[in-house]
Amino acid sequence: MSIEQNLMERSGSKCELCGNEENLSVYEVTPSDGTADTAILVCQTCKEQIENPETMDANHWRCLNDSMWSPIAAVQVMAYRQLHRLRSEGWPQDLLDMMYLEDDTKAWAESGIVSEEEDDTPPTKDSNGTLLQEGDDVTLIKDLDVKGAGFTAKRGTLVKNIHLTDNPLHIEGKVNGTQIVLVAAYLKKA
Repeated sequence: MSIEQNLMERSGSKCELCGNEENLSVYEVTPSDGTADTAILVCQTCKEQIENPETMDANHWRCLNDSMWSPIAAVQVMAYRQLHRLRSEGWPQDLLDMMYLEDDTKAWAESGIVSEEEDDTPPTKDSNGTLLQEGDDVTLIKDLDVKGAGFTAKRGTLVKNIHLTDNPLHIEGKVNGTQIVLVAAYLKKA
């Protein structure tokens, strides 16, 4: 029996991540030994988003809430990797915190993440040099004129649930109900 036939039988002819029954294909979970044990059956949508993370739709991956409990190690590994990629959304981090993997399965899952984290982008830091994370709360340390919105953000204003940007010198947050970009050097972690 071919790998694809094995996976079709194992999964009941459904995507092992989201349950879709159309456009299914074999996806080898790296590092792979070329057997069904290191491969999963995925739909076209899952495959495209795994291979092109910039096209990832976080809501599509809510299916991992179910598939992360699969008894198949390769499915667990892909669920772990996708949740790790999406962890800044909030809910995936909660699922990661609940997920249990055997030591060898976790090592396999993390081996595929290392290359993604070898990122030379400097971290976003506040005025005191404290590392800022997605979802942190910060306080303004000086008055800032908000051009275009016609108000001044006062010193001491709390900005909740910040979003990091591609530029480590800036963050996004809501001040007076307006989403604005703020310079990280004018903030301190709350």
